[in-house]
Amino acid sequence: MLVAAAVCPNPPLIVPSLAGAASAELDSLRAACFAAVAVLHAASPDLIAVVGGAETGRAYPASAAGTLRPWGGDVTVGSGTPVLPLSLTIGRWLLSSSEVPLHLESLPYDTTPADCHALRSRVGELAERVALLVMGDGSARLTEKSPGYLHPGAAAYSERVAAALVDGRASSLDPDEAAEMWAAGRAAFQTLPDWPAELLCSDAPYGVAYYVTAASAPQA
Repeated sequence: MLVAAAVCPNPPLIVPSLAGAASAELDSLRAACFAAVAVLHAASPDLIAVVGGAETGRAYPASAAGTLRPWGGDVTVGSGTPVLPLSLTIGRWLLSSSEVPLHLESLPYDTTPADCHALRSRVGELAERVALLVMGDGSARLTEKSPGYLHPGAAAYSERVAAALVDGRASSLDPDEAAEMWAAGRAAFQTLPDWPAELLCSDAPYGVAYYVTAASAPQA
């Protein structure tokens, strides 16, 4: 069963060696991500499942490798030929010092809410105590320099997404609106359990909304 859940973003620049001189700009975001991971470990999980969006959906071996070379960094996690998408690569990097067994799984960006919920149920049955790390970004249309350029509704949308993550209402996010707002993390967010969560960070240093949340399973 799920005993804890967290959300982290997956910008390559969160890795200090890629950020270079801009590393300090992401210090608070990076620290929040490690704080979220600490919440997962505090729940004493038997398994940490890392779920993130990608072009295709599949499960990967726990030892699977990912690399940040396409983004200009000589950073590789795991072993063997790099196969992990960016979301899982960053998730695995955040867990690089963890000794808890991992399950790594991607899901397509356009996965339906029903299939997201089904993935959550399946992952929650992989071990007696499962912690879920969800990797995903919010709207990439917050400024004129954003990857998707400025959308007049993006700022309000980003606030609604933050509120949904905190209130345990990620299932209410609309796939069509997420696509319009270039919110690549929508499907991954909808694998979260319907628990209230603590918002550890909400920022948009590069015109992309990044959220960090963490929650332990509510007491019965």
